[in-house]
Amino acid sequence: MEEGDVSPEGSRGFRQSKGPVPVKEGEEYEVNVEAVGRKGDGIAKIEGFIIFVPGAKAGDHVKVKIVSVGGNFATASVST
Repeated sequence: MEEGDVSPEGSRGFRQSKGPVPVKEGEEYEVNVEAVGRKGDGIAKIEGFIIFVPGAKAGDHVKVKIVSVGGNFATASVST
């Protein structure tokens, strides 16, 4: 990156671009759960886009199915 270029992820790792969402409802993806949120859901990211994964914990590598997509995040369930 050149000086003055803006990273697609901000300093805290949040997606700043309002471009196309990188996930689709009903699709499956493999993700690494990076953290656990306040409500206990696992937090993963795809291209900086936050995915909440109930039942997953930090360090898990899981296959998930996207259940819903909002403007700033998606919710997924662990696929079996």
